[in-house]
Amino acid sequence: MKKALEKFQIPSFQERYNAIRNQILEHPDVQKFLAEHDDVVNKEMVERSLAKLYEYISQSSECCNCGSTEQCTNYLKGFIPKLYISQNMIDVEYERCKQKIIEDERREIESMISSMYMPKDVLSATLQDLLIDDESRVIIANYAADFINHYKKTGELPKKGFYLYGEFGVGKSFVLGAIANELASLRVPSVLVFVPEFLRELKNSIQDQTLQEKIDFVKQAPVLMLDDIGSESLSSWARDEILGPILHYRMSEQLPTFITSNFNYKQLELHLAETSRGEVDVVKAARIMERIKAVTIPIEMTGENRRQSE
Repeated sequence: MKKALEKFQIPSFQERYNAIRNQILEHPDVQKFLAEHDDVVNKEMVERSLAKLYEYISQSSECCNCGSTEQCTNYLKGFIPKLYISQNMIDVEYERCKQKIIEDERREIESMISSMYMPKDVLSATLQDLLIDDESRVIIANYAADFINHYKKTGELPKKGFYLYGEFGVGKSFVLGAIANELASLRVPSVLVFVPEFLRELKNSIQDQTLQEKIDFVKQAPVLMLDDIGSESLSSWARDEILGPILHYRMSEQLPTFITSNFNYKQLELHLAETSRGEVDVVKAARIMERIKAVTIPIEMTGENRRQSE
């Protein structure tokens, strides 16, 4: 057995240590770092720091452009090691790689948009995706560009948003999503609300005592987008206790509000006047419309029903 073992030349610990040490010290990045800090680094410091230097050379020190940090092979996914000197030792710190920065920025932008019941295609819309195939879309694109440019130049949001009205399926919601994404890239938060579903949820929120919290979240949004107002079966409670206070607050605080509807101003006022119980109150409807007109610019959106043509 002894003779058989002697055939295998098992390197001693010292030999393995020396091999790893040479591998570390011969690494181009380590040599470069030592040369750049020649006035500080000494042999004793290097010997004490071999473990950290080995940690450094065992990873990629440059972004590998793998397309996803999930594919990263470094110890900390999405982070690359950097050498530095601290307390008479060479140590390793970690910085985000290019891919990690891209992904973090994307998540940050997505976090700028709070959505309530809005479809995914709306949330991924961009102004570049808006088809400019009729005059109304040219007008809308110009208004949207002016809104964005005003913020870029002044750092302040315009006091009015748009009231986009038109037939079902022409792309009104898409415009909201596109503007929200453009604002998100500038780190401006938006709240997008599909009004019919939002009002249904608020009814259920009365019992769990989250009603006021949800109303406050919506009405205080830096940019609020109310989608498809007028398609809901409206109660006097929803009109007077929900829509009224939200719009009044935004008018008082001069916060930009975007609204889409199948109705123009006059048609929406008629809708708001009559509740689901058949009650009619033209005064309260007119008051709501005053607030809507104070926070929006009316723009008609025309075109074919794109949902039908898909």
